[in-house]
Formats: sequence, structure tokens, C-alpha cells
Amino acid sequence: MITSTHRTRRIPKRFTPYVFAFFMAGIMAFLMSMVIVAANSGIHSGYLFRVVHAYTLAMPVAFFCVLIVRPIVMHLVSALVHID
Repeated sequence: MITSTHRTRRIPKRFTPYVFAFFMAGIMAFLMSMVIVAANSGIHSGYLFRVVHAYTLAMPVAFFCVLIVRPIVMHLVSALVHID
């Protein structure tokens, strides 16, 4: 049972862009690693190992790319989407 004195540890709001980038990069890098490995070498013995190997390179690259691209995307979205 959770009491009123129970508090969860959370990351401060100022780190939101970095947390977003971490999860976005992690999910997208894993999905893209799965697709690219399957397209290049097929889905057979050792597939998951090859995906994890590709992911270890893709994740850090994707993280920094999301950090760089996010402000540009936010600007493009705000230019195209009408906010009431």
C-alpha cells in the first residue's frame, strides 16, 4: 500500500529533453537494428546476437542525433501546427 509519505524518485523537469532523447533513441535504434540486420543477413541463427551488436553502436549515435535534431523538429512542428 502506498502511503501519503511515500515518494517516488523522479528526474527533475529540466532534464526532460535528455530523458526524451534517451527513450526515443533507445526504442528507434533497437527497431532499426532489428530491421537492418534482418534485411542484410536474414532472420536465422544468431539474429538476436547480431541485433544487440548493431544496437550497441546505434544507440549512442541515435541519442546524440535526437539531441541535435529535436530542436529543429520542434521548430518545424511549431511552424506547421496551428495552436489555439
